[in-house]
Amino acid sequence: MDKVDREILQLLTDNGRLSYVDIGKKLGLSRVAVRERVNRLVENGVIEQFTVVINSSKAGKEVSAFFEIDCEPSSLVKVAEALAENPNVASCYQMTGPSTLHTHVLVDNFDALERFINEELYALEGITRVESNILLRRFKSRRGLKL
Repeated sequence: MDKVDREILQLLTDNGRLSYVDIGKKLGLSRVAVRERVNRLVENGVIEQFTVVINSSKAGKEVSAFFEIDCEPSSLVKVAEALAENPNVASCYQMTGPSTLHTHVLVDNFDALERFINEELYALEGITRVESNILLRRFKSRRGLKL
């Protein structure tokens, strides 16, 4: 990756709907050159996917909760895979510490959160401890990597 690739990535991070022509104009490149660079970034795994960022509360997901989930070491992968398949789970990461998963959940309301906790989360075998935090206000949400 060179400086031009980084500039392309920054432009796409700022506005993923920019056309190759628009990117080319900003960087002094042809549309074809931009397309080839973007394709190479995709092939090399630098760009994992193209997506849209949705405002969860405006889409009806009013409750955003973060969970620290401790698991028995032998159950961690099984629990993580089950959580990753759950449509309420926005992200799930293995963290340092005693077999801990950091999980972000988006649900419609507090009743849905209670159902998720009692019927889906606590139903998973191998969980030893769950700590939760409810998001009150978002000050910053990272969209893409700043290079």
